[in-house]
Amino acid sequence: MRASWHVCGLVIQAHPQHIPAVSAALNELAGSEVAASDAEKGKLVVVMEAARSDVLLNQIESARNIANVLAVSLVYHQQDEEGEETP
Repeated sequence: MRASWHVCGLVIQAHPQHIPAVSAALNELAGSEVAASDAEKGKLVVVMEAARSDVLLNQIESARNIANVLAVSLVYHQQDEEGEETP
């Protein structure tokens, strides 16, 4: 069986005054990292990774359930398998 790897990029909209708390909660999710934020506009760019798609979907759902998160938009997803050659 080949090992796979999933990564996705999300844009998360939150109440601007709660960006620090939302950012901290996102960084606590396994495999998640806030890559950029705009506190004035209430937007965060988040990268998530997992070995399986179901785990990644659970991470995205966990992000949706964080207090003061208004919207989660998937803007990028990639799946690679160990041993795949990249051009």
